[in-house]
Amino acid sequence: MPGDHFEGSARPVSQERTTDVVCVGNALMDLLAFADVEVLDALGLTPGGMTLVDIPTTMRIAEFVGESKQVPGGTVTNTAVGIASLGGTPSFVGAVATDELGDRYAADLEAAGVHAVLERFPEDPADPDAATGRCFVVVTPDAERTMATALGVGGRLDRMGIPIDVLGSARLVYFDGYLLDLPDADAIVARIVASTRATGTAIALGLADAMLVERHHDQLSRLVTSSVDVLFANELEVLALTGAPGIGAALDSLHQPGLVTVATCGAAGALVASDGKVAEVTATPVEHVVDATGAGDLFAAGVCFGITHGLELTVSARLGALAAAEVISHLGARPETSLAGLAATAGLL
Repeated sequence: MPGDHFEGSARPVSQERTTDVVCVGNALMDLLAFADVEVLDALGLTPGGMTLVDIPTTMRIAEFVGESKQVPGGTVTNTAVGIASLGGTPSFVGAVATDELGDRYAADLEAAGVHAVLERFPEDPADPDAATGRCFVVVTPDAERTMATALGVGGRLDRMGIPIDVLGSARLVYFDGYLLDLPDADAIVARIVASTRATGTAIALGLADAMLVERHHDQLSRLVTSSVDVLFANELEVLALTGAPGIGAALDSLHQPGLVTVATCGAAGALVASDGKVAEVTATPVEHVVDATGAGDLFAAGVCFGITHGLELTVSARLGALAAAEVISHLGARPETSLAGLAATAGLL
């Protein structure tokens, strides 16, 4: 396979926009805790997976697990924060409640350099799920993360919460498969696709989770074939989408003009496929992996930043590898060190 001299490229994105990337997704407050694998069995959670629960269930998990770290999160939000840390201009579109967590979520995004475009829903004492969403992330000794997600009002994001002018302000719109779990998902996706087609904005899609790919296989396949310019997946997700026996065959089956596919392979690095060519990108070394949460989100941040700033695809993927390495070296899914500074030191920016 070609190496660092790979010269594939994404569909050209407009440089005459005020925003690099608009990220659309679930607004979730992350609750992070370390626990043994046996705890997952006791809680009825699938190791390494994501289970949808209600907010009272997350409270019971908190009581069971004990001390946790609270960090504003959500997969697509993590990507937006990573783009900002690289020096980009991202926006995040999602929904929160008019509660303390919702206020904190908005303030935290702005402080991180992300423009917050949030649909706000009122609290309802009679409805425990009329609250800002949260995700309990249990990190086991193998650094794998297992998630119990209560979408709260984040799951009530609808087409009207996604302003057309915000979509049109961006060079790239990024969302992931978790958006398809929302009740208004079809209308939301249709709004994104119609707006981007009208303005020439590119679309990036993350497959998010292999089980989610199975739930929404046909819709994801249609999106990839008809509307997506950049596809992000890990090895399990790309195999689930294509049904191929291996990663090479999967990338071959996804080949179509203009589509860039980025498949992350953990410690083995990543593969970037475009125009019938495939490049290998090595993982950035990490002395000690603490928490794998957010690795894919931050890899996507590096690639999205790179392609919206005119960088060659392999350089963009190397930015992604660097961002992923930073985030897995500590607890939590957001960078604790300036990614722009790390990239400059590495000669990538």
